[in-house]
Amino acid sequence: MQVLDTAASLERGMDSALSFTRGITFSEYRLLRTLQEAEHGLTRVALAQAVSVTPSGVTRALKPLEKLGYVATAKNERDARQSLATLTKGGHGLLSDVSGVLTDFFNGLGVEDIDTEALRSLEQVLSQLRRR
Repeated sequence: MQVLDTAASLERGMDSALSFTRGITFSEYRLLRTLQEAEHGLTRVALAQAVSVTPSGVTRALKPLEKLGYVATAKNERDARQSLATLTKGGHGLLSDVSGVLTDFFNGLGVEDIDTEALRSLEQVLSQLRRR
């Protein structure tokens, strides 16, 4: 299917751009971005649901991000099995840098040459697919 092939190609390109310039993958970027949007942090289960991966996948992905100082985790006082992940100051700084990397990536695709109405239509279709 064309949509899946295109999505995979774009993800590989973003992976390459992010890992080359900032040392993170696109999947890690998605985790960090989701934590940024959750002002008070998220449990690993909630984070997994938000980015459509398994909780164990989130645990594996957060470990290196925590070691690099982009994420902090705190144990839940009531339930030691749950921990809350939050974005650190370093994580916020990284995301500021990454937005420029992704802008450059998309500018390199020639997106600005695509008709604005066609882009809006594509966004609507992708939004509808995402909600299903």
